Amino acid sequence: MDDDCIKSTEDYFLVCDTDGTWGIVLESLAAIGIVVTILMLLAFLFLMRKVQDCSQWNVLPTQFLFLLGVLGLFSLAFAFIIQLNQQTAPVRYFLFGVLFALCFSCLLAHASNLVKLVRGRVSFTWTTILCIAVGCSLLQTIIATEYVTLMMTRGMMFMHLNPCELNLDFVVLLVYVLFLMALTFFVSKATFCGPCENWKQHGRIIFITVLVSIIIWVVWISMLMRGNPQLQKQPQWDDPVICIGLVTNAWVFLLLYIVPELCILYRSCKQECPSPSNTCPVPVYQHSFRMENQELSRARDSDGAEEDVALTSYGTPIQLQAVDPTQEYLIPRATLSPQQDAGL
Repeated sequence: MDDDCIKSTEDYFLVCDTDGTWGIVLESLAAIGIVVTILMLLAFLFLMRKVQDCSQWNVLPTQFLFLLGVLGLFSLAFAFIIQLNQQTAPVRYFLFGVLFALCFSCLLAHASNLVKLVRGRVSFTWTTILCIAVGCSLLQTIIATEYVTLMMTRGMMFMHLNPCELNLDFVVLLVYVLFLMALTFFVSKATFCGPCENWKQHGRIIFITVLVSIIIWVVWISMLMRGNPQLQKQPQWDDPVICIGLVTNAWVFLLLYIVPELCILYRSCKQECPSPSNTCPVPVYQHSFRMENQELSRARDSDGAEEDVALTSYGTPIQLQAVDPTQEYLIPRATLSPQQDAGL
């Protein structure tokens, strides 16, 4: 029993280790990130009520889900500060890939919607964008669930594996996340082509965010697989390398994607005058149809007969003539000329 207590104390030693300060620094950055993310969640909830543009509002639920994923990433950092054991291993191997897959799937769904908007097409509905984000991250959830289930059946045998084998399993488990990252990069690059310039700034934000994320992932995977063994710092540097990459990428999501999107959202809400019902504006063609219907209804007299009315449709006057119900009208039929009749 005393050995278990000593082992449990050693697992949590890095949380307050004053010699190796990386744990204290990272948990401080993670705690600050949690507070900032919660504040941004509240800001999104407040601004969502003031948005009138349907195309802009449709992506807000997906961005709210993205913030929840970032909140989970900051919270996951504590599982890497605590040493690897039977409790932290399933959390690490399951949540790391699932949370990153969720974040990159949200960016992919946003970029896919922007590809339509920059070309002047109609936006996806908010449910479609949300389903794209959740659906793309579902495969990583299935993969991680199967791996963690297999890990739990292996029990203590998993803890006695070589650190190189553990790191290889960890990286292989993230192959689908790397695929999502690359796909989001190319889709966000496609948002640069189109006539609508106001939507391209959102595409540039996603492009820069994914590009910096790719650089971070290349660095920490290279250090984990090649750098640490060559420097003879394995497994001492394994957890710090992964945790640094985790916290850094989470802050990149906040600073390079959420903060600019929040600023754009705030400026658009400040420029627009929100209606009391907070509904999206009615298209122009519906207004013109309503005006024409009103003019037609005003043109009817008390007897029910229609008067001569001149309506303007897209700038062209249309003349409506009164019809006498007592008069018979015949449709003229085509007749042959004498020359044509002789020819037949």
